[in-house]
Amino acid sequence: MTAPLRAERLTVAYEDRDVVHDLDLEIPRGQVTAIVGANGCGKSTLLKALARLLKPKRGTVLLDGRAISEQPTKDVAKRLGILPQSPVAPDGLQVEDLVARGRHPHQTLLRQWSPADEAAVRHALEATAMADLRDRAVDELSGGQRQRAWIAMTLAQETEVLLLDEPTTFLDLAHQIDVLDLLHDLVARHGRTVVMVLHDLNQACRYADHLVALREGRVHVAGAPRDVVDETFVREVLGLPAQVVEDPVTGTPLCLPLGRREREARSTPEPARASTPAA
Repeated sequence: MTAPLRAERLTVAYEDRDVVHDLDLEIPRGQVTAIVGANGCGKSTLLKALARLLKPKRGTVLLDGRAISEQPTKDVAKRLGILPQSPVAPDGLQVEDLVARGRHPHQTLLRQWSPADEAAVRHALEATAMADLRDRAVDELSGGQRQRAWIAMTLAQETEVLLLDEPTTFLDLAHQIDVLDLLHDLVARHGRTVVMVLHDLNQACRYADHLVALREGRVHVAGAPRDVVDETFVREVLGLPAQVVEDPVTGTPLCLPLGRREREARSTPEPARASTPAA
């Protein structure tokens, strides 16, 4: 099965500073891929380049085997959806109107709103549990509801590939799990391909089929969480001493960070036990 999205020898820069360096990457079809790494390692920059929001300095991004830079914008928008960090809707915009904006790539001067558009919006609202809030203003929603509304908009595009930059940022834990469960269901039930940048390694291990770990703008390691995440991985990728155990709920790797006190306790030898005189 070919990868729907691939990067070849990709270098991305801001002015004269290279952030992503000569990177090769394949995104597995029909899976959740999580991009992880320390702050400043190039995660969001890579995602923007994959979405054609940043022009590479060198190299190529391929969408369905063709250079994404050479494809018409509407064609790309029909096959790839992007949700950036902290998107903002116009004041007073209702949820249903926001979701309907996901249908713009499918419309032309000769083909305006259609029954297919109506069905796509209805399905997106139902899939994200937002149908009962369709008439609410987006800026009146809770953080988790707002994030689900934006995800519904990307679903309404009916793209195979969804790119999300830190979709759980600023959400409390309950809403984080709600959003991640939703994305997992989109893959499991609807065959979508999801690529997301995540800061929380344990959430990435629990929800991702495939991890891509960046270090200084390069792919340090990629693979299934069970195959790649251990103490060495955490130290090299995140610069963090940790113990990695099996999650008792999911069986996936669970990272237990070691703070200064834990490290000192481990390095302090236990006092010698007094010997008991022989009887």
